[in-house]
Amino acid sequence: MKFVTLALVASLLAMTAAPPSAESALQAAAAQERPLPDFGAFSAEVKKHLATDEERQSGYMYVERRTDQRLDGSGRTTSQSVKVYEVYPGLPGQDRYRRLIEEDGKPVPPSKLAQTDRSRQKDAESYAAKMSNASDRQKAQKEYQKARDHYNAAIDDLFRIYDIHMIRREPIEGHDTILATLVPKPGVKPLTKDGDIMRHFKARAWVSESDYELVRVEIEAVDDLSIGLGLLARVHKGTTATFQRRKVNDEAWLPAEVTWTATARVLLFKQLRVRGIAEFSDYRKFTVDTSTTYATPPF
Repeated sequence: MKFVTLALVASLLAMTAAPPSAESALQAAAAQERPLPDFGAFSAEVKKHLATDEERQSGYMYVERRTDQRLDGSGRTTSQSVKVYEVYPGLPGQDRYRRLIEEDGKPVPPSKLAQTDRSRQKDAESYAAKMSNASDRQKAQKEYQKARDHYNAAIDDLFRIYDIHMIRREPIEGHDTILATLVPKPGVKPLTKDGDIMRHFKARAWVSESDYELVRVEIEAVDDLSIGLGLLARVHKGTTATFQRRKVNDEAWLPAEVTWTATARVLLFKQLRVRGIAEFSDYRKFTVDTSTTYATPPF
């Protein structure tokens, strides 16, 4: 999930933390004595590092645990669905393989896994055969470049639309980060559809001072937002999301958890309160030497 996409659904969630110890308080105070980085130079480096999570995760196999909840008026869970996936890289230009291995605490039967694996293998072989055609390869490359240009334009819009201020240093899991606030500027005309959606959200972002990478983002809808001219859904003011990354094997910042809550009116009349949690773990670097044989889970 890229940062721009999160703005479509998300907002600020309250964070609870234990009171800092005396030692950590002294360290934090010492950090604040140092001047913050130059905004222009720092933001330019951050912009260079705003790769999509799809790109970052494409070189890894990992486990994704997805929890979807329906809530009542008091915020209590009325129903819940939990799915666990093994996620594998796809061929260039192809979606990743999200292999469902568990649903609501029950393992997927080996026979069902074998069936889905065979189906995926056929799809991969068909795609590989298609990409052996020069014309199809060129078409796929053009589509990729079009998506890349769209993403870059959206990133430019992000820096155009938001009034960004660096606030202070804050440590997160042993990393010094710079906390920044992002508030939509009044009267700024977006140049992309993503930008038009972004202006409905404010955010706080924590950025690694040494790596220029987003470590945490909290986003909040500042007003109501209609999707599909209001016929599909209407996301209300107060929709929230948090996005957390973690440095894996001291080599890459990868998604660790995404949490979002929202109240939406669907098809003009049905109002829903929902919450979702996506947790990512067990990252393993994928190379051409990595086995692509799917092992049957030890159920």
